[in-house]
Amino acid sequence: MKKNILILGSEGQIGSHLVSFLKNKKNYNIIRYDITLKKTHDLRNFNNKKLSNVIKKSDFIFFLAFDVGGSKYLKKYENSFKFIENNIKIMQNVFSLIKSYKKKFIFASSQMSNMVVSNYGALKNIGEKYSLSLKVLSVKFWNVYGYENNKLKSHVITDFINMADDQREIKMITDGKEKRDFLYTKDCSRALFEMMENYDYFKKNHPIIDLATSRKISIFNIAKIIKNIFLKKFKIKISIKPSKKKDSVQKNIVNKPSKYFFKFWKPEYSIEKGIQELIVKKKNKEK
Repeated sequence: MKKNILILGSEGQIGSHLVSFLKNKKNYNIIRYDITLKKTHDLRNFNNKKLSNVIKKSDFIFFLAFDVGGSKYLKKYENSFKFIENNIKIMQNVFSLIKSYKKKFIFASSQMSNMVVSNYGALKNIGEKYSLSLKVLSVKFWNVYGYENNKLKSHVITDFINMADDQREIKMITDGKEKRDFLYTKDCSRALFEMMENYDYFKKNHPIIDLATSRKISIFNIAKIIKNIFLKKFKIKISIKPSKKKDSVQKNIVNKPSKYFFKFWKPEYSIEKGIQELIVKKKNKEK
């Protein structure tokens, strides 16, 4: 019998790629659940019988839903009442239902969860504490990148690619000196699959996993990679304009990746390979 896999936030950056990945696996029935599919999928609704029923019939749940976006989105909205309220409601509702039905699940946290100066980080920290109280699994994502359609919530690599393609200029909001550890969505999906397959081991021995590649690169060098790909592959010249501002969102705080996880999974994509795949996909969609 096929297992029912519920993906809350199935249309988001990580969720949409996880759906595609799991569809190629046997013995799984994928249940997509996202507010962009139907308004009745609003996780903030405390009387949502549909959500209760779909959680009840699920064998495993990926809790990927959150009101979140890239640095420009967080800088603009994370200190607002609505941002805090949205995420508190989402977590309170979902965690309560998962507790009621005693379901296996993975909560999508962030490497920013230990940054108390950030409301987003503080909210993810609360999500981790919920998960620990239920003795289940959390994964801290580190700057996952992949194809995105929502420009308002898009992340830095998507922003840079769009600027390069549309304006022939990458205008940065920082000086670009801050370093990040980027994970491609295809590698991320494989990692989440391994966590699900080895769920009992991880929840017992490593209930919080820092998912990263252990390869740091500066934001400025990300811009240079994009510039070089556009020039070499499409003969398009791109200029880069850094700001004088320092990073005010992550503030260059970096955790240590959970290297023990490399026994189960290793990234297949280099940052250059992943970015090139995204650029080619965008250019092909324009034809």
